[in-house]
Amino acid sequence: MASNGIANGGFAFSTPAVLVPNGLSKIKTKKTVSREVCKDGDTAAAPLKGVLQNVDDLHALQKKKASAPSTPKSPMNPSTPRNMTPRAAASLASLTREIGPQVIKGDPAAGKRSPPRSVVAPRLHMTDSALKFTHILYNLSPAELYEQAIKSEKGSYITSMGALATLSGAKTGRSPNDKRVVKEETSKDDLWWGKNSPNIEMDEKTFLVNRERAVDYLNSLEKVFVNDQFLNWDPENRIKVRIISARAYHSLFMHNMCIRPTPEELEDFGTPDFTIYNAGQFPCNRYTHYMTSSTSIDLNLKRKEMVILGTQYAGEMKKGLFSVMHYLMPKRGILSLHSGCNMGKAGDVALFFGLSGTGKTTLSTDENRYLIGDDEHCWSETGVSNIEGGCYAKCIDLSRDKEPEIWNAIKFGTVLENVVFEEHSREVDYADKSVTENTRAAYPIQFIPNVKLPCVGPHPKNVILLACDAFGVLPPVSKLSLAQTMYHFISGYTALVAGTVDGVKEPTATFSACFGAAFIMLHPSKYAAMLADKMKRHGATAWLVNTGWSGGSYGVGKRMKLEYTRRIIDAIHDGSLLEAEYELTPIFNLAVPTKVKSVPTEVLHPENLWANKNLYNETLKKLAGLFQKNFKLYADYTVGNDLKLMEEILAAGPQLTQDI
Repeated sequence: MASNGIANGGFAFSTPAVLVPNGLSKIKTKKTVSREVCKDGDTAAAPLKGVLQNVDDLHALQKKKASAPSTPKSPMNPSTPRNMTPRAAASLASLTREIGPQVIKGDPAAGKRSPPRSVVAPRLHMTDSALKFTHILYNLSPAELYEQAIKSEKGSYITSMGALATLSGAKTGRSPNDKRVVKEETSKDDLWWGKNSPNIEMDEKTFLVNRERAVDYLNSLEKVFVNDQFLNWDPENRIKVRIISARAYHSLFMHNMCIRPTPEELEDFGTPDFTIYNAGQFPCNRYTHYMTSSTSIDLNLKRKEMVILGTQYAGEMKKGLFSVMHYLMPKRGILSLHSGCNMGKAGDVALFFGLSGTGKTTLSTDENRYLIGDDEHCWSETGVSNIEGGCYAKCIDLSRDKEPEIWNAIKFGTVLENVVFEEHSREVDYADKSVTENTRAAYPIQFIPNVKLPCVGPHPKNVILLACDAFGVLPPVSKLSLAQTMYHFISGYTALVAGTVDGVKEPTATFSACFGAAFIMLHPSKYAAMLADKMKRHGATAWLVNTGWSGGSYGVGKRMKLEYTRRIIDAIHDGSLLEAEYELTPIFNLAVPTKVKSVPTEVLHPENLWANKNLYNETLKKLAGLFQKNFKLYADYTVGNDLKLMEEILAAGPQLTQDI
């Protein structure tokens, strides 16, 4: 293996590397300066705690020492995984080879191989001098993937509830600064480029260099995992995807997160519409053009391929495919949405938008309603459909009482990322942040008891924009006009607690266009205009719901009670809020209901709970100024052919010239 440096999550990994059975390298680390990361969804977490000398130190964070003796370990019987057909093996062919590796029956770890079912000798070139006969494990079941992970991947354990606990390595979140999109002739005029765009360009030659590096690495392994699956529950707009990876953890993750084909559908799967080459255990070459670290996530829309190098965080695959859908679906007149979605028993559908920590997953997972999906959806001319076949829920501070549906979904078949558990009992401590605060559970959507199958529904009746306002000045609920909906959708606001600086805590405003800026491919105003158009044609109402602080900013006020938020959401679902009387707030001009059943009236107007009214007014103006500053990033863009639409959107935002 070549000697390369790997900069991951605030640590620089240097080689020469010695491979251990799971393919990870025993490495030394040194601290480097962490880069700023995007604050969407499964964000890159804070640097790992402590000074880690090698991978074993990271693994040691997983297990808390137990007073009882450890359970004796017994060797596992080797499994006999199925094999994929030779046509799928061609996906592993590099550009210097016309065909991929040989497909051989049996597990290479078993020591004795059966005669090959289909043998086609690859053309060996100079770049293939170290090529092995890679064994392809195709669409394995969760049980088979458990066996593969426990046998071959250090850090893989079965928890007391039956989930597979594993580690994503040094990267415990996405790496948005290392994402690249090839600027090529078929898509360059459609995509959003330049300042503020998440699309950082690269050329096709550099993409092919990284692709060849990834394919050569995968071909050097004794075995790789291949998943053939679908995206989008809408049968008319379903996308076929192939994921090629080196870890059983990644294969099980994607088995859960994508839509699982039937055996009959696999027989007729054919050529995929999009392919991921996940060689995340191997770095890119930092001296390659366009590379800023040894991590690179590269997207080529023309070739319909994605390459992952230098990060093992599974969320890169999920969100990479979401970016692809953000490009493909709007070209078909279908709006792609970073939202949760559920449906009442009467068929009323609600969309939930919100950044991490706003309660999107919790509120869309409602025991009294059918879950269509928790994160990614499409809105077509026939209604809504879930893009995924699973859920990817945050686990930090998870409790059975507050989130029973998610708690009960963590069982056999679920992947638990970067959690800490008690060494003997294998009971997970969801409050422990030793590895990262961004702990996650990935499980099939069928694990939610009230799931709507298939995951489709009629046109939405309500669109709910969630904000966790740590400034404490936004009302807990307000009804939005279409122009206000576009303004707040493009803004994508929430607030984070900055932490202690010289003993002072204050919130920090965070804006993420369309509530998922890191994943959109087109200018945010295009998605906003599509949303408003669909809402207008199908009679949907938009609501801004604050799940953050009340009675003062963070450190003075208190977090809005989840009980109140649920009652507000219930009033939206049952239609009673549409019949309420409303009053306009100053500056933001938000229409706030005068009454909501079972919610104290004083809570509905945040200024009533502030002891210092002058401070409330100052804080309200401060937040309005932050909104205006952020929206300047988009104000000079023309939406479609309507030159006045952006003016209407701007007028729907906060106006600092108003008197309070």
